[in-house]
Amino acid sequence: MNKTIILIPSRLGASRLPNKPLLKINNKSLIIHVYEKGKSANIGEVYVATGDQEIFQEVVKNNGKSILTKKKHVTGTDRIYEAYEQLNLNEIDYIINLQGDEPLIDKNDIINLNELAVKNNSEIATLACKLETKNIKNQNIVKVVCNENIENNKISVAQKFLRSVSSENSEHIYHHIGVYIYKTSILKKFVGLKQTSSERNLKLEQLRALDNNIKIDVIFANSSPVGVDTNEDYLEIKKLMEYKS
Repeated sequence: MNKTIILIPSRLGASRLPNKPLLKINNKSLIIHVYEKGKSANIGEVYVATGDQEIFQEVVKNNGKSILTKKKHVTGTDRIYEAYEQLNLNEIDYIINLQGDEPLIDKNDIINLNELAVKNNSEIATLACKLETKNIKNQNIVKVVCNENIENNKISVAQKFLRSVSSENSEHIYHHIGVYIYKTSILKKFVGLKQTSSERNLKLEQLRALDNNIKIDVIFANSSPVGVDTNEDYLEIKKLMEYKS
C-alpha cells in the first residue's frame, strides 16, 4: 500500500500580505485552518514546514506538527523537500504539497488527488477546476492547458501553464489550483534541477518540471478554493468563513 504525507510550506515574509499565516479567522489562524483541512483528509501525517519560529510555535501550540527549515528558500517546494529530509522517513511514496493560504480547500479534492495519482502512478499531479470567463485575462489566476477534458475523464496530462490566455484558444483550459502531489523520487529530482527561464519569467515553478520532461497529471477539483494573497482576499474569505460558521 502506498504511503503519503502532507507537507504545508509557510512563511511570514509574503510581500503582498506580510504575516499572512497568522491572520485570524473565527479566532483561528490561517495556517491552523489549512493544517486542520490536511488532517481531515485522513491520508497520512501532516506537518507545517516553516523557517519562522512564530509559525512553528503557532502550530505546536495548537497541537499540530511542524518542522523548522532554513529561513530562505527559492520556492515552497524546496522548503518541503528540506522538511522531508529532516523527517527521514524511508517508507513514504508520495508527498502532497498543500498551500498554506487556501483554507477553503475541499478535503475531498485532496483525497481524490491522492487516490488518482497513486492509481495512475503519477510522477507529479495537481488540481484544477473550471475556469470562469471573467478570469481568462486575470494574470493572478494561473491556467493549465490539458490534453483532454478533465471534467469527463477526471485526469489528463498538462501541456502548459499560463497566466493569461485568449478566449479563442480556451479548449481544455482550467483554473489551476496550486496543490501538488509528488513521488518522493521525483521531488528529489525536481529540487536538484536549475530554475528555467520560463519558470523565472512567469514565476511558475511547475514549468521547471515540464521544461525537463517531467509529466504533470491534472486532476479535476469540484471546488474552486479562494487563495489569500492580498488584504482584500483576506477580508473576503474572512467574511465568507465567518458567515458559514
